[in-house]
Amino acid sequence: MTIHRYLRQLGTFLAPRSVAVAESALRQFARWMVTGTQLTAIAQIGRDDIEDYKVWLAARRLSAGQVISAETRRQRMRTVRQFFERIIEWDWPDAPARNPVIAGDIPKKPEPLPKFPGDHDAARLMTAARASADPRDRLVAELLARTGMRAGELADLDADAVVQIGNGHWLRIPLGKLRNDRYVPLHPDLLTLLAAWTAANMNHIRRHKRLVADHRGILDRHVIGRVVRRVGRAAGVPGVHPHRLRHTLATQAINRGMRLEAIAALLGHQKMEMTLIYARIANRVVADEYTAVSAKIDALYGQPPALPADYESAGMARLRREAHARMLGNGLCTRPPQLDCRLESACETCAYFRTGPQFLPILTRQRDHARDHGQPDRAALFDGLITRVETERS
Repeated sequence: MTIHRYLRQLGTFLAPRSVAVAESALRQFARWMVTGTQLTAIAQIGRDDIEDYKVWLAARRLSAGQVISAETRRQRMRTVRQFFERIIEWDWPDAPARNPVIAGDIPKKPEPLPKFPGDHDAARLMTAARASADPRDRLVAELLARTGMRAGELADLDADAVVQIGNGHWLRIPLGKLRNDRYVPLHPDLLTLLAAWTAANMNHIRRHKRLVADHRGILDRHVIGRVVRRVGRAAGVPGVHPHRLRHTLATQAINRGMRLEAIAALLGHQKMEMTLIYARIANRVVADEYTAVSAKIDALYGQPPALPADYESAGMARLRREAHARMLGNGLCTRPPQLDCRLESACETCAYFRTGPQFLPILTRQRDHARDHGQPDRAALFDGLITRVETERS
C-alpha cells in the first residue's frame, strides 16, 4: 500500500517514463520482502535487511540467464534509497525512523566514454540515408545527425515545430528526457528536406499533429531505432542507434571549435558536466601534446621520422596558437587560424575581436561614416566600441 501511494505521488512531479522505472525497481523490492523475508511493513526494514537485499539483488538473473549489470543494480538501489528518503521527509506513518539505505550501498557509476560513429562512418551513414528509397529514412537520419535531438524528442515534434526567427529557421524541440524544450537552428539542407516532406505529407501531419508523420502514422522510439539500424546496415556501419548520432554531432562540434556552452544549449543539457564528457573525447590538448612528443619517441625507437616540409616543432606550434593575431583596420583578430569565421564582414561583432586606444581615430571615422550614410545599427556598434575603449583607458 505504501509503495502504491508513493508511485501515485511520483506521478505528480515526474515524467511517466521516470515513474515506470521507479515502479519496476520498487516492485522488485516488494517481491524480495514477500518471498525472502518475514517483514510485514516498510517501517520494519533496517540495515541488516538492506544488506540481505543487496546480496539478493546481485544474484538476480535476466530471462536469458545473465546476471544483472552493475548499472542496473545502481539504479535500483538509488530508487529504493530515494523512496525511503522521501517518505521519511513526507512524515508518512509507515516510514522508518531513519533511512536504512546509505550512500555506500549504491555501486559507483562507471564513466565509460560513449561509442559513436566517427567522421568517416558518419559520412557513410548520410550517403546511405540519401540513397534510401524511403524518404522517411533520410529525414530521420538527417534530423538526428544535424540537430543532436533524442529519439523521443524527434517522435514528439509538433506539426508546427519549424519556425522562422529573423532570416533563419529554427526547430522547436519539445519537452523531453530532462523536461526542457529548446530551439535549434536548422541547416539549409535540412530545411529543404523538411519542406519537401511537409508538402508530400501535409494531410497526415495535420491529422496526427506531428511533423514526422505519413501514411504509416507517427513515429515512436522503436520505429526510429529500426530506421537508424537499417541505414547503418546499408552503410556497412554496425552498432548504430539514434543516441550515437547525438554523440557524433557533439564530438564533431567540439572538435571544430564550438564552445561548450553552445553545445550544451544545442543538446539541451541542464548541467555542464553532461557536456564535458565530449571534451574528454575530443581533447585537443592531448592530441597536440602527443603529436609534439611523437618525433622524440620515434627517435628513441630508432625510427627517425621523415619530416614534411611544413613540419613545426612543439614550441613553434604553441607560439603559433598563442600569439596568432590578424591585424584589422581598427584592432586585432585573435581567432585561431584553425577555426572558421562566419563573420568576415563583421569582425567587430566577433568574440575574438580586440581593440584599444590606439585605434580610437579609426573607430571614430568609421562611426561618423556610418552616421553619414544612414546606418544607425552600424553607428551604434562603433559607439559601443568607442565607449568601451574610453572606459577601459580611464
